[in-house]
Amino acid sequence: MEKKIAELKKNIEDELNDIKSGVALYELKTKYLLGKTSEIPALMKELGKADKDERPRLGQLINGLKDWASEVISKREAEIAKLERAERYKREAIDITMPSKKHEEGSLHPVTVVKNQLVEIFSGMGFKVLETREIEDDFHNFTALNTPKEHPARDKQDTFYINDEFMLRTHTSPGQIHAMTSIKPPFKVIIPGRVYRADDDATHSPMFHQMEGLAIDKNISLCDLQGMLDVLVKKMFSADVKTRFRPSFFPFTEPSVEVDVSCFECGGKGCKLCKGTGWIEILGGGIVNRKVIENCGLNPDEYTGFAFGFGLDRIAMLKFGINNIHILYDGDLNALKQFKD
Repeated sequence: MEKKIAELKKNIEDELNDIKSGVALYELKTKYLLGKTSEIPALMKELGKADKDERPRLGQLINGLKDWASEVISKREAEIAKLERAERYKREAIDITMPSKKHEEGSLHPVTVVKNQLVEIFSGMGFKVLETREIEDDFHNFTALNTPKEHPARDKQDTFYINDEFMLRTHTSPGQIHAMTSIKPPFKVIIPGRVYRADDDATHSPMFHQMEGLAIDKNISLCDLQGMLDVLVKKMFSADVKTRFRPSFFPFTEPSVEVDVSCFECGGKGCKLCKGTGWIEILGGGIVNRKVIENCGLNPDEYTGFAFGFGLDRIAMLKFGINNIHILYDGDLNALKQFKD
């Protein structure tokens, strides 16, 4: 028994010298001290096999070994804890002299900036935002808008058809039909969204953004449209900007107008932006055609309205001085982050 006690003590000393971590030390403690099946408590079970006269002395030796083992293991625990703490501090140390990590500040896309500004302006004039679908049927995209069967806009070289009946909408004007068939007059709505046409050059993209505007009430005239647009361009561009109407033609408005604004870059004197004319075309509009009102189940003798539509991409290009629409869609962050609001 004495020989076994001496061997256990030597084993503990040898193993302690090789231990470098708290996990390994706990395993050693479990092996020799913790639980009834560990090495030192197991000696007490063997004590009953010794001579009766030897038991007190051997019991003292076993308890002495237990106390000694507890003390040296506790001491080693403190040493390892100190080493591990120092290692963790070293690993987690922060060099305050090092430059900080640079966090890039995000920004909204130029088209989103323009859309948000326009929504805010129109909301201030009592317009509500209406979101409509991007896949349209022939009725909403063409027929209800008084677009004849032979109209060039219906050609497959201009329109992305899904089948003979459905297509990707070519403009946001179908929103007019959705509004007039679902909202009881009087009302004023704007319809922003993506539209699609088979066109691609420096000023056109197969996918681009438009915003449609529609007001339906009694006794609406072109004067109401011009008054509203005067407020719009002054808030969007400059307080000195003016609007002018030029006669035009759209199947869904009669009379129809192209709307120009005096150049906000040169004040109407003539510059590169306005190509020396002093004016910039921004949108088309007019009084809603009687046939369109009839197609939506309303009485054109009771209700009239004005409608207008413009490209959000074009407004963004004018506002931020962008000369190629592909800058908006190529995903070059170095280019896009220049146009923060």
